[in-house]
Amino acid sequence: MPNLDVENIKKLRDLTGAGVLDIKKSLEEHGGDFEKAKADLMEKGKARAASKADREASDGLVYSYIHNGGRAGSMILMACETDFVAKTPDFQNLCKEVAMQVCSGDYENVEELLNDEYVRDGSKKVGGLITEAIAKLGENIELKQFVKYSVK
Repeated sequence: MPNLDVENIKKLRDLTGAGVLDIKKSLEEHGGDFEKAKADLMEKGKARAASKADREASDGLVYSYIHNGGRAGSMILMACETDFVAKTPDFQNLCKEVAMQVCSGDYENVEELLNDEYVRDGSKKVGGLITEAIAKLGENIELKQFVKYSVK
């Protein structure tokens, strides 16, 4: 009998944004293996994210981040479809992580930034963080612009 305890379901919901029934089904398909179910749900989330790519992201946040004791800072424009999503902790955390990434390197453009390795986890690209957020939040999300300032 697969391990369908409430804690695993809750953790998977927090990590993936998937529905409870989808989580239960994935856990059952993978014999209760948490990591396999998580990978399965993330893959399905990426497919859902790809289907949202053509939707207009006309809301969002301008987010600023100061790093290294005030020696570097960045400002980004992260767009989503609604102000409801823009106000969520998940979206705001995404903004923080991307703005922090901007401070960590010298990027020429958005595409270069999105294709770089994520500083907190080298197995991910910065664009992958956005894809994960799209899957979890259910809206198209785009990094529109960024700027970095630093004291040399």
